[in-house]
Order: sequence, then structure tokens, then C-alpha cells
Amino acid sequence: MKKIHSLILQAFIKPFMVTFFIVMFVLLMLFLFKYIDDLIGKGFQWYVILELLSYQAAVQLTMALPLSMLLSSIMTFGNLGESYELVAIKAAGVSLRKAMTPLFIVVGLFSAGSFIFSDYILPVVNLKMGSLLYDVRKKKADFLIKPGVFNNTIPGYSIRAKSKNEEGTVLYDLMIYEHATGGSANNVIFAKEGYIQNSADNKYMLLELKDGVRYEDSNVKDAKRYDPRQQFTRFRFKETTQKFDMESFQMGNTDKELFKDHHQMLNLRQLRHYSDSNRVSLDSVAKINSVESKRYINFFANYYQENKPKTINTKIKLADIEQENMRRSAISNALSQARQIKENADLRMNDYQFFAEKDIRYDIEWHRKFTLAVSCLLLFGIGAPLGAIIRKGGLGLPVVMAIIFFLIYHVIATISEKAAKDASLTPMWGMWMAIIVLTPLAIFLTYKSTSDSALFDAEQYKNKAEAIWKKVVGLFNKKKDKATLSS
Repeated sequence: MKKIHSLILQAFIKPFMVTFFIVMFVLLMLFLFKYIDDLIGKGFQWYVILELLSYQAAVQLTMALPLSMLLSSIMTFGNLGESYELVAIKAAGVSLRKAMTPLFIVVGLFSAGSFIFSDYILPVVNLKMGSLLYDVRKKKADFLIKPGVFNNTIPGYSIRAKSKNEEGTVLYDLMIYEHATGGSANNVIFAKEGYIQNSADNKYMLLELKDGVRYEDSNVKDAKRYDPRQQFTRFRFKETTQKFDMESFQMGNTDKELFKDHHQMLNLRQLRHYSDSNRVSLDSVAKINSVESKRYINFFANYYQENKPKTINTKIKLADIEQENMRRSAISNALSQARQIKENADLRMNDYQFFAEKDIRYDIEWHRKFTLAVSCLLLFGIGAPLGAIIRKGGLGLPVVMAIIFFLIYHVIATISEKAAKDASLTPMWGMWMAIIVLTPLAIFLTYKSTSDSALFDAEQYKNKAEAIWKKVVGLFNKKKDKATLSS
């Protein structure tokens, strides 16, 4: 028995590791293709890219683990079935359920680990990756001068050089427009040569200019109005240094506290805390709107009562007002109060929708902590009996079947989650819909595999189709014979 368990475990672990790294590599490449424009040409150090990819690998674990679990289980039992090892195991008196027991334990440990990961580690990873990705996308591309083309990446300046040396450190025939006031170019610099270097702290770019002239438009008050007494100044220089602020080109370090209350950055305990606080705010907005609406109604009822008793009668009718002018005044005031109530409700609606959407996101994220662990068990429950049924190993049919079933799971999960975000479904139904739909399929496949059913045997379906066709032809011939005899 122990040898059988050891055989199955060894047959499962190797395909699982291989498929896991392949799936992770594909998902990381998709991530790079998505953000390639934000990464290229900005001069990032190699460790920044490596840090971003490591965070993304941890985030993609939520998709890579279930998919690799499904694919490796199909491959494992497909290989065992193709080599008739499953037949030998059953011939030894060991049922498929007992043979799969150690794998269920291993997958259960993976599921428990994924739950702990999604609750304690994933929120921290999301926080660090969110802040790092924000800084990466915010950083400007490196300053690069192309010969004969104006460069406007430095705020307030336009720089053009006719040519440069091979290293790109020396520029020739420079023209620099300075837009310090935000209007037209007030200052212009021409220089035959310029040498680029960075300051010691890398916060500034120093451009050492040689043999040039600087034109300044002095006393600029209104660039749109012509002033005949406006002054123009010209400076000639042999050498001078122009300093440019390069803060926008540096890699920032955004405070992570700005993102810590996002629903993806919270664990279960924090989700409960923020969800309770958000529901208090949601109830407060609804209560304030209700109190203000009742105040207008009570005012209207109290104003038009003749005796004015201590207990306000909010069910006063228009027919109870006898005087015509008072009735018209009541209608006018009622319309005014109704408009005021509607305006107040519209003002409160934005706040109410904001808190309502946050409440939905908190509930969705709360259920997501559990669906990752359950999805690993579910997809293994589909993949293992499916591999035993198809009895094909390798990377052919098992990969096709795994992709089909994973796409079904992913499409159902994505659509239902979007419906939950739009409040078309409750968060519980939205997050668990794919698992609820596919669980009967896992039970059905498990039953078929334990009963040695040839579910995907084409010859079996061909024979059944021929038998049905023969019955249809026989019934048709009987009816034809009866019609002939009756005639």
C-alpha cells in the first residue's frame, strides 16, 4: 500500500512542479506585455524589475496554483492509465479512491497553505506591488536627445541639438527655449557645444555650454499685448552652466499608507473592521436622509392644522383645507418641499453609492480568501478522475482538456464576479458561482472513474448511435408494413 502511495505521489509532484513554473512564466510574460510601455526607456535598475516580477509572481499564484493543479492531476492519472498502472493497482485490490488518498492529503495541505497565503501574505504583497507599480508608471522616460528633434520632457524647457557624439554626452549646435512663465518662449539660448553630466545627488542635470549667446525678453507683463517699450537683453558667454531639475525623472518612493485601506490590501480581520465601519457610514447616510425627509413632512402637516394639537398628524389631506387660497398655498409649498427632498436625496445619493460600492468590494474580497483554497480542491477533483477516464498522458490531450475546463471555470468566475460588483448578484453568489456550478461535474466524473466508465470512448458512442438508428429504422418499417396491410 505504501509503495502504491509513493508511486502516485512521485507521479504527481514532478508534473505539478513543471506545469506550475510553465504557467507562472506565461502569466509573468503577459504581465510584461501589459506594462511594457511603462517599463521600457525609463532606466530602471535590474533589481527594480526583479522586485516587481517577484511581487507579480506572488499575485499570480491565485491563478497559477489552480490551473497547475488541474493540469498536473490530468497528466498524472492519464499517464498511469495509459501505462495500465491504474489497472494493476485495481487488480491488487486497491480502489481508485484509496489510491488517491495521499494526493487528497497533499492537495488539502496546498489548499490550507493557499488560504493562509491569501489572508496573511497576499495583502502585504498587493500593498508593496501597488505602491511600486504606481511609482514605476509615474516615472518619466529617461532624458534622451535625438539629433534635430526638440525634446520637451523637462518641464519648462525645449531643447534641440543638431548632432551629438557617440556616447551622447556632448551636444553640438544647441538651441534651448525656456518657458519659465508658462507662456511663449521668453528666454532663448544658442551654444556651439554642450556637455551633459549629472549632479552628485542625481537630482539635477548640468549642461556645460560653450561659445553661445542668451536672449532674454525682459519685463514681460502681457504676452498678448504689444509693448513698443519692451526691453530685450542679449548675453554672450564663453562658458556657462545650465541646471535642470530632474526630480520627475527619478524613481519615487510613495508612502504605502496611501493604499493600505484598499480592499485588496486587507486580511480577514481588517476586512471585518473596515466593513463594519463602512456599514456604519452607510446607515448614517440613509438615516440622515430619512430624518430630513420626515422633518419636511412634519413641518407641512403641522403648518396646515387648524387646532394644532401636540401630536402631529402626518396623514392630513388636501380636502381638509377649506379655504381656496390656503389650498393653493399648500400645493405650492408641497411641491417646493418635494423638490427640496429630491435635491437632498440626490446629494446624499453619491455618498450612499460610494459606501455601498465599498461594502460590496469588502464582501467580495472576504469571500475571495476562501474561494482560492476551495478552487484547488475542486479542480483537482475534476482533473484526477478526468485523467483516469481519458487514459492519455503527455502534453497533448491533457493540456487541451485542462484548458477547456479551466476556461469554463474562469469565465463563470469572471462573469459572476463582475455581476457581484455591479450588484446584480450578491457577493456570496458571485464569488462561489463557478464552484457551485462545477461541483456536480466533479462528483459525476469521480463516479464515472471509480466505475471504470469509458466516458470519452468514441467507439462506445458510435455503437450506441448505431443501435438507436436501427431501432428508429425498425419502427419506421413496422409502421410501413401496417400501412401496407391496412390498404
